[in-house]
Amino acid sequence: MTEDLHVTTDPSPETVLAIAVRRFSEGGFHDTKLETIAKESGMSKRMIHYHFGDKKGLYISALAEAVRRLRPTVQELELESAVPVEGVRKVVEAVFKRYNLHPEAVRLLSLESMMNYTNVAEQSPLMDQSAITLQLDKLLMLGQDAGAFRPGISAQDVFTLIASLAVFRVTAHKTTINLYNIDMLDDANTRSMARMAADSVLAFLTSHIRVPEQISYISTIPDTESVHVIADHYESGEATYNFDTDIFE
Repeated sequence: MTEDLHVTTDPSPETVLAIAVRRFSEGGFHDTKLETIAKESGMSKRMIHYHFGDKKGLYISALAEAVRRLRPTVQELELESAVPVEGVRKVVEAVFKRYNLHPEAVRLLSLESMMNYTNVAEQSPLMDQSAITLQLDKLLMLGQDAGAFRPGISAQDVFTLIASLAVFRVTAHKTTINLYNIDMLDDANTRSMARMAADSVLAFLTSHIRVPEQISYISTIPDTESVHVIADHYESGEATYNFDTDIFE
């Protein structure tokens, strides 16, 4: 008779949270049943309520976990670099790697942004991002002081540019296969998109586009004034884009 070496352990809140992130990213808030998460995790609904509150509490915790998965650690960013260009390249690679490793987190946060299940914009921040933002801003300032980067670009600008490419490859995965026969998630295209993200950010930082006095392309919600992105008008062919009115004239 062979000895059964399988040991049953009590499910942890971390196990429940991992399953919740996956399930909510697949089915959204309304179509994901708490009973399903309880059965798959092995934790009773009563204990899930104890650790997370109701289903909405678990969902908000899953959103916060998704943000955590996509945020590089300070060590991963390696921001202390004598060469600003190389420092920024490391930042881009670290952020893109996180998005590549956790497509479930990308899908979950994208679903919430589109469906607004919990009105997350009105809630407390899911996670404090200030430490990493401040460190990246410091790196950008060093590059500007050295003459390597142009002024008027913030950490949020850089994160927005990286995330735009990193999120697109996940959310448009099926349609790009259908329309262009391109699999954005295969190994070759993943490496190419990471390189595209780094090249795009560095070209953005080192270009000689004339800009008005600004500290960032992106303004926060309390600032209701228009943000001039490049100049008063961006001309392209016959069309002129007016950033004050957001229309093509």
